[in-house]
Amino acid sequence: MKFEAIQAKLHDGRYLKVAQWEVTDGQFWAIAGTNGSGKTALSCLLGDQVKLSHGAVDGLLDSVAYVSLEAQAELIEHERKVDESDLTDMASKGTLVRDLIAPVEDVAALVDGLGIRHLLDQGFRSLSTGESRKVLWVSRLRQQQDLLVLDEPYEGLDVNSRAYIKQCLDDLASQGRRIVWVANRLDELPDWITHVAFMHDAELLAQGPRQEVLALPEVNALIHFDKELPELPLAPVPPLQLADGEPLVCLTQGRIQYEERVLFDQLDWTITPGQHWAVQGPNGCGKTSLLQMLTGDNPQCYRNNLRLFGIQRGTGESIWDIKKHIGLVSASLQWQYRASTNVISALVSGLHDSIGLYKAVRDDDKKLALQWLDILGLKEKANQSLQHLSYGEQRLVLIGRALIKQPALLILDEPCQGLDDLSRHMVLAFINRLVEQQRMTMLYVTHHADEIPTEFSHRLVFQPQAEGRSLILQVTEA
Repeated sequence: MKFEAIQAKLHDGRYLKVAQWEVTDGQFWAIAGTNGSGKTALSCLLGDQVKLSHGAVDGLLDSVAYVSLEAQAELIEHERKVDESDLTDMASKGTLVRDLIAPVEDVAALVDGLGIRHLLDQGFRSLSTGESRKVLWVSRLRQQQDLLVLDEPYEGLDVNSRAYIKQCLDDLASQGRRIVWVANRLDELPDWITHVAFMHDAELLAQGPRQEVLALPEVNALIHFDKELPELPLAPVPPLQLADGEPLVCLTQGRIQYEERVLFDQLDWTITPGQHWAVQGPNGCGKTSLLQMLTGDNPQCYRNNLRLFGIQRGTGESIWDIKKHIGLVSASLQWQYRASTNVISALVSGLHDSIGLYKAVRDDDKKLALQWLDILGLKEKANQSLQHLSYGEQRLVLIGRALIKQPALLILDEPCQGLDDLSRHMVLAFINRLVEQQRMTMLYVTHHADEIPTEFSHRLVFQPQAEGRSLILQVTEA
């Protein structure tokens, strides 16, 4: 494939620019760059998914398969669109997993290797983020496209699943399968990647053999976080005051069950102010369901003996009495932001615990939001559509949305998903600063143990007892 003098207008008004780029047989390319640099746009050139305003392309392949957060979001959005539960007043599972990957017997090894056989008769929309990612992997690996484009392929997968996918990809590479890797985490690049195309501000900045490109000073300057964080803005509301000895969260004999499937049972969990927890466990074990029970986004909060912020759930409180004390970052929240809204409105919505805004932005709220966007490096994009930002930039906006009110409880469900190395280190620096300030209590969910700040002294670890059924939970101190 050869690209010459390429220009293509992107959603945000910039032009993708490629003076010259050639991908030949025997080369394994990675596309790297910072969030919003145009990595994904460049990868879409390979599948003829970008409308060119100028330039020539030679040797395009007939079929290209994508594994990406965007492709995963498209599957989830499709399921939402075909959901007729509200019209029929009957609960619907939607498309079953087995139907998405049928015929199952052709992909039995992948199904068992990723541990999703127990999910075959579940609706796709009911899956966790990691489980839906596995289904996407099965659907893509079964196909025999001319080119496989992997845009942050390990995102959302637990440790065992990443190891399995790594082995699958190593085997495909050794067989000469054409693969292009789009990378935020440069430390995850496999050894067989031979060349790197580095993007910056929608332009192909550097290209060539892997070690040569990654050693360039201009590349290193863009991927390393070496600056001091500015002082964080003041909180817009006074901190939560609890009675002496009152915990933030108290769950007694907690249980979550979907039909016959029990995710966990008999969980006693108490979180006291200033006690930071890391929540760990494999895909589908119930981590996100547990957190959604705290935020009120899982109706099983009313079946459980749960006390939050001095309020016993199910005693007449409104959901807003709970949400006003919580900040949240998660993949499911990001996928809920489907409606058109601009960046500053998305950030300000964190002050109102809403998806988007339904009233005019006050001047003081706007000023506070702009301060956060400046810290995040997104101030110049304040009036752009959130949907026109890259996945990683959207994630940064939602991190700002969670932090803007500096809540009593900050829930970070894989906050670094989709972030480049620079942004990830910045976010981890934020978390360390917040620990120092001792204003918030944090819950951190991640499959990357090296991301967990040392100050997180407590662990809630999910241990599978039987695949797809109940789990034993171990509450330990780190």
